[in-house]
Amino acid sequence: MQTDRRLSRRAFVTAAAVGAVTALGAASRSSAAAPAEVHTVGRVKQAADGSLQYSWPGTSFEGRFRGTGVGIVLDDADNDYDVQIDGTTVDTLVTPGQTTHWVNGLAAGEHSVRLVKRTESTWAAGRFGGFTADSGGEILAPPAPRSRQIEFIGDSYTAGYGNVSGQRDCSGIGGVGRNTNTDLAFGALTAQSLEADYQINAFSGLGMVRNYNGHSPDITYRSFYDRALLHVDGDVWEKPATWQPHVVVIGLGINDFSTPLNAGERWATQEELVAAYETAYHEFLDKLRARCGPETFLVVSATNVEAFAGTAQRIAEDRNAQGDDRVGYWFYGDAALDYLGCDWHPSAADHQILSGLLNDYLATLPLSW
Repeated sequence: MQTDRRLSRRAFVTAAAVGAVTALGAASRSSAAAPAEVHTVGRVKQAADGSLQYSWPGTSFEGRFRGTGVGIVLDDADNDYDVQIDGTTVDTLVTPGQTTHWVNGLAAGEHSVRLVKRTESTWAAGRFGGFTADSGGEILAPPAPRSRQIEFIGDSYTAGYGNVSGQRDCSGIGGVGRNTNTDLAFGALTAQSLEADYQINAFSGLGMVRNYNGHSPDITYRSFYDRALLHVDGDVWEKPATWQPHVVVIGLGINDFSTPLNAGERWATQEELVAAYETAYHEFLDKLRARCGPETFLVVSATNVEAFAGTAQRIAEDRNAQGDDRVGYWFYGDAALDYLGCDWHPSAADHQILSGLLNDYLATLPLSW
C-alpha cells in the first residue's frame, strides 16, 4: 500500500542566491514590472511593498517582454523554482533567497517568461517582485487569462511529493525538497494539456478528518483550505471574481485511511472514522458548492486504499441522490504505477499516467468550456 509519509518539511539545503542580489522590487538593470502586469496562476496575497506572497505549491507567474534578457525579482529561501522562456525550462533556482535572477543572451524580439514554484512551503511564504527587462528591452502586457479553470485539492499525491527522485529513498539525494516538482504532478499536467489556468491547493500528510498515522490531531486539511498563506493563523484568501473554476478535483482520504488507528485517537473503530469522514466530506462539498456555484463540477477522487474508495464513491452517489448531478467520482486505483517517487509516492512517469486517466475522465463530463 502506498501512503503519504510526512506532514511537513523544512528546507533540506540552502543554496547561495542565484544572480545579482538586490532589494526586493529593485533590479540592477531596469525597474521591475508591477505584479499587476503579471498573469498569476494560484493563490497570492499582496504585501505592503507591492510584492506578491504565496504558499501553495505550483503557484506561477507569467509575463511577456521584448529584448534579449529578463530579470526575475524574488525573495524566497525555502522553495525551488523553474524558469521557463518561450515554454522551455532554462533554469532551476534552488532556495534562491533575495535575488534578481537574470536570463540573458536571448534572440532579440518578443518572449514569454514563466516562473513556477516546484515545492511545498507550509511554514513560510515566498515573495515575487515582478519581471524586469534588460537594458534596451521592455516588459509587455501580460498574457491573457485562460478561459478554462481547474482547482486541485489534495495531499502529497496532488502536490507531486518526491516525483522526480527516481528512487524511493531520497535521504541521500537532497530529500523531498530537491526531488519534488509540482509542475510535473498530474493536476498541472492535465491543466496544461487542456490550456487551463489552475490552482494546486495541496498539503502533504493531511486528510479530511485524520492525518497520516494520526499525527497532529488538532488540525486537518480543512484547517488550511481557506488560507492564502498557510503559516498565518486566521489568514483568509479573498477569492477574486475572476476565479470561477469549471472543475474542482478533490483528493483527500489517503492519509485518513492508509494507516491503522492508534490507541488514544478520537475514533475507537474504523466504522466511526468512516462516519466522521463522510460527515466532514459532505460539509466540505457544501462549502465548495457555495463558493463555486451550481455549475462547477466537483470530482471526488480515490485510489485503492482500504475503506477510502468505497466511502468516496458513496459520498458522490449520495450527492447525486440529493439532486446535485454535478458531482462525480474518479477512481484511479487500478492504474499500473511504479511508485518510484520519494517514500513510495507516484513518480513523474506515474503522474503522466494519472494525468492521462484524468483527461479521459474529464472528457466524459458535461463541461461547458
